[in-house]
Amino acid sequence: MYKIQTLNAISQKGLSRLPADRYAVSNDAADADAILVRSFKLHDYPFSDNLLAVARAGSGTNNVPVKALSDRGIVVFNSPGANSNAVKELVLAGMLIGCRNIGPAIDFVRGLEGTDAEMAVAVESGKKKFAGFELPGRTLGVVGLGAIGVKIANAARGLGMNVIGYDPTITIERAWQLDSDVEAAPNIDALLAQSDFITFHVPLIDSTRNLINADSLQKLKDGVVLLNFARNGILDDSAVLAGLESGKVYAYVCDFPSNELRTNPRVVTLPHLGASTREAEENCAIMVADQVRDYLENGNICNSVNLPNVKLRRTGLARIALVNQNHPDMLGKISHVLGQASVNIAHMMNDSKGNMAYTLMDVDSPVTNATLADLAAIPGVLKVRLL
Repeated sequence: MYKIQTLNAISQKGLSRLPADRYAVSNDAADADAILVRSFKLHDYPFSDNLLAVARAGSGTNNVPVKALSDRGIVVFNSPGANSNAVKELVLAGMLIGCRNIGPAIDFVRGLEGTDAEMAVAVESGKKKFAGFELPGRTLGVVGLGAIGVKIANAARGLGMNVIGYDPTITIERAWQLDSDVEAAPNIDALLAQSDFITFHVPLIDSTRNLINADSLQKLKDGVVLLNFARNGILDDSAVLAGLESGKVYAYVCDFPSNELRTNPRVVTLPHLGASTREAEENCAIMVADQVRDYLENGNICNSVNLPNVKLRRTGLARIALVNQNHPDMLGKISHVLGQASVNIAHMMNDSKGNMAYTLMDVDSPVTNATLADLAAIPGVLKVRLL
C-alpha cells in the first residue's frame, strides 16, 4: 500500500486516479511515499526517509526545495500545460481590461449617485474619459514561450494582432506548436521596443527578476500595456508606477496585489486568479496523480523538474530504478555490481538532467536485498528501488 500525503486540497478527479486498494491518501500521512501539493511552502518541511516523490499541481515550484530534494534522490514533478488555457484566457481578458479602461470605468460607474436619469446624463458626459483602443493591428510581445506563452501567442494571432516572442530556451515541441506568423525577437530589448502589449510567462529566477525596471522602462514604446500573470517580482512595481505617471505605460494588469499598486487607477490587480478555474485544478491534479502513480509503480518519469524524462516498457522479471549524481562511469559501476551478483540486464534506459541522472533496468534474474545494498553503496547513488 502506497501512502500519499496531500498538503493542499487536491481535486478529487485527480485523487480518483489512485486506486483505493493500492493507495492510502491522507493530509497527515506519516512516512508518505509521495506528497501532492499546490501552494503549501515546503522549504522547512520535515520530509521522511521514505519519501520518493513530491508533485506540485501547478507549473511553478518556488514553494518546493528542489535542490534539497534532489540531494536525497527525491523526484519533483509539476504539471506544465495543465493550467495553460486558464492563464491564456485571463491574459486575453487582461489585454481587453487594459486597453478598454475597464477598471477605471467600473470605478466611475460605482461612484455615480442620483436617479437613473441623472446617472444616464453623467454616463454620457463621462464616458469619453474611458475611450480606449482595439487589439487588431497592435503588437503583442510574449516573454516566455512555454505551454502558456504559445497558447497566448496563437490566440492573439487569431484576434488579428501581430505577435513577437522571446524565449532563448524554447523547446522543439513548443516551436512546432507556435503559429508560423509569430516573429522571433533576437533579444528582450527588441521585443520591448516593438510591443504595444507585453505579457510575461517565465519563472522567477535571478535572470528574470525585475525584467521591467527603471532602465528597461525607457526601452518601451509609449503607451504600452503590461501584463504579469506569471510571478510576482518579474516587474518592479515602483518602475511600473513611474511609467504610468510618465505615460510610458498605459495600463498594468497583474495577478499580484500590493499596497503600492492597488489604489492606482491605471492598475488592475487580481487575487492570483491565473490558474483558478475548476478545469485547471482538475487537469493539474489528474496530471500529477498519473505521474506519481507511474513513478511509484513502474519507475517511469514524466514532467520532472529535477530528473530526466525516462519511460521504459516493462519486459524483465524485475525492475530496478536508480537515482544518482551525474558522475563519470556510474553505469559501469552499476553494471559491475549486477554482474558480480549474476544479474543480467535485459533492457535498460539511462538519461541525465544537469547533475542528476536516472536509470531504469529490467533484469531477468532475481535481485537480492544484498545486491540492492551494494548498489546503494556506490558513491553518488541516492535512491535504489526494486519494482
